[in-house]
Amino acid sequence: MITFPNAKINLGLNIVAKRPDNYHNLETIFYPIPLEDALEVVDLPGKTDACLHISGLQIDGEPNKNLIIRAYDLLKASFDLPAVDIYLHKVIPFGAGLVGGSSDAAFMLRLLKDKYKLPVSEEMLFSLAARLGADCPFFLLNRPVLATGIGNEFTPVSLTLKNYYLVLVKPDIMIPTAKAYSLVKPEQPKVPLSEIVKKPVEEWKNLMTNDFEKSVFSKHPVIGRIKETLYQAGAVYASMSGSGSSVFGLFEAPTQFKEQFTDCFVWEGQLP
Repeated sequence: MITFPNAKINLGLNIVAKRPDNYHNLETIFYPIPLEDALEVVDLPGKTDACLHISGLQIDGEPNKNLIIRAYDLLKASFDLPAVDIYLHKVIPFGAGLVGGSSDAAFMLRLLKDKYKLPVSEEMLFSLAARLGADCPFFLLNRPVLATGIGNEFTPVSLTLKNYYLVLVKPDIMIPTAKAYSLVKPEQPKVPLSEIVKKPVEEWKNLMTNDFEKSVFSKHPVIGRIKETLYQAGAVYASMSGSGSSVFGLFEAPTQFKEQFTDCFVWEGQLP
């Protein structure tokens, strides 16, 4: 059985408070995009465990510690799962603010549930996904949500970017998430993101912000220049996604940026 885990972008991102547990409360809009990995599970007779095979883009970490393996282990602890070969073709870049790893893990949970017809309720599936990462449960919903708390509390948002064209540019720069948070001073936004997102996309440029951009652009000016380039080329809205390093732009017509950003990962496509 094969499935296609997709990425997400952040529409706005406000760090609103630091918590007693040293995590941060935030508000952001998670929006799914059709940039997809490919994930396949095949029975492995005569074996007792799972084996992960990765192709495509390189990712950090040991395969046996990947979130996909952890998802398999979580279900195997409660159900009699067979040994499997897992084939992951990586298309979503690592360290981009697109949380492809969380998507892979969430899709793995649902794939195993469906493939082996496991008696797992949606509530249990969400609980397992939350153990893998705060944003993992989002990919079980896979629709626009306002994410609050530490990015683990979801409120549905009536929003569609259908027919906009998205360009995503990721330079060869890694932004450690913990470091990015340490450089942000939390504060309540003047206008809640839940109100801004109700306005026309054309008005977002002067209202919607990503609190990570100031410090990230200061340390890595090339990322800020990518955003400026997208606006100069006619983007209706552009922003860094998450804590970076990818930057996206929304356009009203097809784009061709691959020749302009030859040293970056570039994905372009129409939003469904």
